[in-house]
Amino acid sequence: MSQNTDKKNKHNQVVPGEINKTIWAACDTFRGTVDPSIYKDYVLTMLFLKYISDVWQDHYETYKEEHGDHPELIEELLKNERFVLPKDANFYALYDRRFEPGNGERIDIALHAVEDGNGSKLQDGDHGVFQDISFNSTKLGDEAQKNDILRHLLEDFNKPELNLRPSRIGNRDIIGDAYEFLIEKFAAGAGKKAGEFYTPAEVSQLITELVEPKEGDDICDPACGSASLLMKCGQYIKQHSGSKKYALYGQEAIGSTWALAKMNMFLHGEDNHKIKWGDTLRNPRLLNNDETLQHFDVVVANPPFSLDKWGHESADNDKHGRFRRGIPPKTKADYAFILHMIETMKPKTGRMGVVVPHGVLFRSASEGRIRQKLIEENLLDTVIGLPEKLFYGTGIPAAILIFKKHKKDKKVLFIDASREFNDGKNQSHLGREHLDKILATYKSRKNLDKYAYLASLEEIKENDFNLNIPRYVDTFEEEELIDLASIRQERIVLKASLEKIESQMNQYLEGLGYDT
Repeated sequence: MSQNTDKKNKHNQVVPGEINKTIWAACDTFRGTVDPSIYKDYVLTMLFLKYISDVWQDHYETYKEEHGDHPELIEELLKNERFVLPKDANFYALYDRRFEPGNGERIDIALHAVEDGNGSKLQDGDHGVFQDISFNSTKLGDEAQKNDILRHLLEDFNKPELNLRPSRIGNRDIIGDAYEFLIEKFAAGAGKKAGEFYTPAEVSQLITELVEPKEGDDICDPACGSASLLMKCGQYIKQHSGSKKYALYGQEAIGSTWALAKMNMFLHGEDNHKIKWGDTLRNPRLLNNDETLQHFDVVVANPPFSLDKWGHESADNDKHGRFRRGIPPKTKADYAFILHMIETMKPKTGRMGVVVPHGVLFRSASEGRIRQKLIEENLLDTVIGLPEKLFYGTGIPAAILIFKKHKKDKKVLFIDASREFNDGKNQSHLGREHLDKILATYKSRKNLDKYAYLASLEEIKENDFNLNIPRYVDTFEEEELIDLASIRQERIVLKASLEKIESQMNQYLEGLGYDT
């Protein structure tokens, strides 16, 4: 492996944000030539390859310093690394040949070698994380253009600021943060497709703090996207207990997004995870040995809103009995995801947080019947209305539903947080103060004027099990009474003033010789 990174730079202090800034600038290589929805996968994959190459190089040189120049011994020691990097399947080997034809083919060969060398970490059955991305694709243009773009990309990632060696960046989660930074940046510009792979950080944080994951929990997201919500749960446990005793589980239907989740997990050091590829509703893959659904302490998700063609035709014969409370409509999968998540909660400790469009709260027919049964079973704990323009790709407001297998009462708390947010240019944001208010209200479980209401089962029944938040939280602001006498007096004063001005104007016009 050649040395292309200046060793003097190895111990340079990392300036906060410089890695994010440099990686985002590297995207200029593609801008104007390739659509962001396509080039995000190339940039994120290159970041992954650069990081594992730098870690490997760093450890190689550490072993060399400790044991001397004994390549065979060092190679044996490196076989025990968390991640194996096959010979020549590294960033620097590709960088050295960047001026030669065939950059796309060489990168693809290197990635598949990495995949084969780390099967348990980067594969799910026959599906590998790099299967849905090809640097040799015509999406990058003809051979000459593609080779030139990839040369520039390799040069961008070889900049000193992107020296990602552990000896330089230390134990800080800079790489994981950079990955999340890029994913969020791409989500912000990806239009409607953004919701397929990213939940805004503050929403992930809010859901995490609502369900309070703890040491020893099994945590699942059945529509995990890039796994940002799952990792928020893991971080929460580490921050509050210092423990890494928990397990993260997820399933993702889109192959390229599943790959993002797998790489994201690795870059965050989350080795205790199982992320499966496939359609959760048609083919749930997080199963026990006897093919029954696996159960979890915490279940969280931001599923795609009102997904059409979700598997309605086979729901009646679902072998897991997920739709025994009713079959959701053919063109809206919201309750299909909710029912799946309900079935995967552990009987005693299960708690669940899910993001839904507001229609879930009040739509009738089969959805109304399902909603009624969930409420009568005393599973629904809290309904939280969120501001509009909070989610990438859609301006509609959403809500968070909290379900629990064991509740302390038979009531449902409604929180209307729709009017409290920071207004960005095109996007709304929840600040820490907004999260704290929601969480304090959630924990106190008390009424708060124009913000929260704790409704009894009888009240919800009286509303025909309609959960539309304004039915419970009265946010009406009375208009200030108009003092007609005062306004009449003000009008008299203004009228007299106007007559005086008009008289003066007539005098000026007469002086200038104009008829008035």
